[in-house]
Amino acid sequence: MNPRHFVSELRRRNVYKVAVAYAVVSWLLIQIATQVFPFFEIPNWAVRLVVLLLILGFPVALILSWAFEITPEGIKRESEIEPDKSITHHTGRKIVALTIVLGVAAAGLLAFQLLRSKSPNAAAVLPSMASNAAVDIPSKSIAVLPFDNLSDDKSNAYFAEGIQDEILTRLSKIAALKVISRSSTQKYKSAPDNLREVGRQLGVANLLEGSVQKIANAVHVNVQLIRAATDEHLWAESYNRKLDDVFGVEGEVASTIADQLNAKLSGTEQKAVTDKPTQNTAAYDAYLRGLAIEHTQYSYESYQQAAREYVEAVQLDPNFAFAWARLAVLRSFLYFNAVDPNTNTAGAVKEAADRAMALAPEAGESWIAQGAYRYRVLRDFAGAVTAYKQAQIRLPNNSYLLQNLAFVQRRLGLWQEAEATFKKAL
Repeated sequence: MNPRHFVSELRRRNVYKVAVAYAVVSWLLIQIATQVFPFFEIPNWAVRLVVLLLILGFPVALILSWAFEITPEGIKRESEIEPDKSITHHTGRKIVALTIVLGVAAAGLLAFQLLRSKSPNAAAVLPSMASNAAVDIPSKSIAVLPFDNLSDDKSNAYFAEGIQDEILTRLSKIAALKVISRSSTQKYKSAPDNLREVGRQLGVANLLEGSVQKIANAVHVNVQLIRAATDEHLWAESYNRKLDDVFGVEGEVASTIADQLNAKLSGTEQKAVTDKPTQNTAAYDAYLRGLAIEHTQYSYESYQQAAREYVEAVQLDPNFAFAWARLAVLRSFLYFNAVDPNTNTAGAVKEAADRAMALAPEAGESWIAQGAYRYRVLRDFAGAVTAYKQAQIRLPNNSYLLQNLAFVQRRLGLWQEAEATFKKAL
């Protein structure tokens, strides 16, 4: 075929116009998918599927525009239409008009996104929050900064992360304290240079720094509580323990911090803060590995690995309620996103959640597991809210719990409650 004739045919058959129109429509559909799908909590793979289908559909659209023509009588093969009866010119004008309309819509959507990202209100959210916090920072507020791993074996970093997370979790069980979420403190190092600025940014009066050193069967934990505004060391302690006796350190640290900040604990809170989750050293080690993976690596593969660590923990200690609870939560997430459906079944999620509840019916962690099962598996949103509310009674400062409660409240159309819960989770 003569190249000039081929190009002329592409124009006559509106292939170029179809290509442009298809690109505009595809861009709009992708934008809609990325904006709307998360609102309805449609899994991320669905967005990728939309993109893949649109890419695969592009050559199909071009082939169809070359081979067929839309006529008043319907769609016909181009070879069946006599040249003097072809209306591709009129069809082309309609395609151009449609493309212009869609292009205007696309431009409007793009302008809206750019203006929203540059909006003074959006840009001022964090500064205004920090400013308000600086004006009225609760004296019984605390942030637990990342713990340093001082072990020669850097693979023991999970142990330092796990100890930090356990102390944070226990502090979150004390209603009299305001405890900042782990996600808010992750960007800071264990001993930042300007504590006053860190305290202002986080909106807390106190910071907990720490380090962990694990050598064979010995563990050295060092912690210090600092008043952010003055750099004053309120309390410091070093713990030298055998690995099989490290379980109590987190509870001791949390209880002492509460005493230092004059936060009164109820009998139930005191028990929840000081309880040892397991007496099995190997099970606890696997549990800490799971927590570290869950909080530092963000992919389906890493969550599957964390779930395997929790499985190992409950195999080593079948009465380890917290490990069952985390296993239920992770498997509910993997089930919802259709990751390894042969392993992460509805039955597996239910079993883990029920085991946690049977072993520790008064633990907030068990109620979080029940909420995850009802939310992601049963799609019983009202039941999930009930479970998360029960967990909130026991874990009043747990940011993960508050975020998921807000998600479900949003699903029920409880917009004001969801907004308030989201703000509390920050």
